[in-house]
Amino acid sequence: MIEVEKNFDLKPGDKERLIQGAKLIVKTTFTDIYYDAEDFRLTIKDYWLRQREGRWELKMPFGDTLQKKETDQYHELEDGGEIKKAIGSDWDSLKPFAKIVTSRESWQSGEFHLDFDKVDFGFETFEVEIMVRDEKDVTSAEAKIIAFAQEHGIASAPGAGKVIVYIQRNNPAHYQALFKTGVV
Repeated sequence: MIEVEKNFDLKPGDKERLIQGAKLIVKTTFTDIYYDAEDFRLTIKDYWLRQREGRWELKMPFGDTLQKKETDQYHELEDGGEIKKAIGSDWDSLKPFAKIVTSRESWQSGEFHLDFDKVDFGFETFEVEIMVRDEKDVTSAEAKIIAFAQEHGIASAPGAGKVIVYIQRNNPAHYQALFKTGVV
């Protein structure tokens, strides 16, 4: 699967407007532990390895990572063998760099998945996401997300993801490495 997503900063009243007519899927709390090597070799390639509630997950960039896009696009791997194969010999050098507890409300609005997250370090974020199976559908999904944001008055409020904000607040050297390589 390919995840096409975009984070937005919301103003008071935006959430209520966004969930009108949407269906609540779940309210949940989970813990993510993110991993990388000391030289940030995974995250500077936009690879995001985590354990969510003990299950390994890897998000790897889809397409040309140097091309500026309106949304974030990732292949998601959840099979341990596939993840270890994608990470390769770097696996043994990995250590945790962030532990984040998230309280999430997930809503479905048509084909859009809406996640409202509050995290344990005092940050809130909102993400619009569409999952696609085929590479040919990525551009269309991106256009739909941008149109959704414009229709709901949030297009001018791009936001940051919780892991990027965590790194920015807690590890300036890591954030600078991400900035230099164009990940942020």
